[in-house]
Amino acid sequence: MTDVNAMLNEILELLAELSEDTSVPRNIRKSAAEARARLMKKDEPLDVRAASAIFILDEMANDPNIPVHGRTMVYTIIGKLEALSSAASR
Repeated sequence: MTDVNAMLNEILELLAELSEDTSVPRNIRKSAAEARARLMKKDEPLDVRAASAIFILDEMANDPNIPVHGRTMVYTIIGKLEALSSAASR
């Protein structure tokens, strides 16, 4: 389970970094903070929290105002969340 916790912590750090990046639009930073808050909820199973965060991030990735480096970071986080979700369901 510590491997899952390490993955979760890494994802939370990446989302915090994205939410504090002033070179991305405010709505993207707000969505990143919302996805991070959703992941931190302890009252839902981890795979449900990951799916909710992926949904939020997918909408962010489709935003035409997101800069290229932000979109790359979003796709990186989505990949890590999918790996986390499959590891948590095992």
